[in-house]
Amino acid sequence: MNTLIGLFIIAIGSFGQSSSYVPINKVKQWSWENFWLVQGVFAWLVFPFLGALLGVPAGSDLFQLWASGGALPSIIYGVLWGVGGLTFGLSMRYLGVALGQSIALGTCAGFGTLFPAIFSGKDLFQGEGLMLLIGVCITLAGIAIIGYAGSLRSKNMTEEERKAAVKDFALTKGLLVALLAGVMSACFALGLEAGTPIKEAAISAGVEGLYAGLPVIFLVTFGGFMTNAAYCLQQNIKNKTGKEYFSVSRSTWINNVLFCALAGGLWYSQFFGLEMGKSFLEESPVLLAFSWSILMSLNVTFSNVWGMILKEWKGANKFTIMVLLSGLVVLVSSIIVVAMAQA
Repeated sequence: MNTLIGLFIIAIGSFGQSSSYVPINKVKQWSWENFWLVQGVFAWLVFPFLGALLGVPAGSDLFQLWASGGALPSIIYGVLWGVGGLTFGLSMRYLGVALGQSIALGTCAGFGTLFPAIFSGKDLFQGEGLMLLIGVCITLAGIAIIGYAGSLRSKNMTEEERKAAVKDFALTKGLLVALLAGVMSACFALGLEAGTPIKEAAISAGVEGLYAGLPVIFLVTFGGFMTNAAYCLQQNIKNKTGKEYFSVSRSTWINNVLFCALAGGLWYSQFFGLEMGKSFLEESPVLLAFSWSILMSLNVTFSNVWGMILKEWKGANKFTIMVLLSGLVVLVSSIIVVAMAQA
């Protein structure tokens, strides 16, 4: 029962993340770098900070908790993850919500699951390590199938249809950016691993396992915010778009900030749900280690659902849709296979 509860909580957070790019479509008269920075303030600073407060032991504060060890490596990994987060946003721009998230998150799922296992010295060819490797291979197979569906869609669409579905659609550039985003985004998992001493200190001080990892998440997202903020401000200067923040009408400004806040809150819900869900998977070591891949796989699944709703797959023939659905089935099966192995 605990396993089902944990997976359900992770799924809720995943649905929130996959929905986070929908509110951005409601942002008006702001360039990409403007709304990306503003939503980042909420996604990587405001909500993670509020979440981190839940993991502070009574009679202590965040700085004392962070002094337990691992804070600086978590931030550094966060800076590297920020490169992934930045290019992740660009992958949405060039490929759309469905295909962009599929490629980036699929790559992130594989590397984000295997990197911590490899760095901890786990043998990937026997026991629990082998189950992790099998699960990741199934996940990557699902992503490959979805990527193939995306290439079929591109071939069967006219240039006008591509632009109608995704304004700045560019398959080759988008795929390269999405792959880079996936590899660098895996550093988030390494940042969480580096902050383990902080989580352990919070638990030993009486903090419930549901919230103990939240102070570490803030450190990683803080590092990521620095990377994204530096790039967005540089783009503001280069493109002379800084004036857009306040040149819009009051009603438009309020609209933009509110939708950016909604996008940021939905994005953060994935990691809030991940940490809460993991607390119910403690009795299943492989599922616990595979939880990162589970989150990313669900993100891909839900993002493609949104892609269909937003008509990004409009114009694709039946065969292409069948290939897409097959990829999603393979993705979900990776979770089922690992869960059954732990039963």
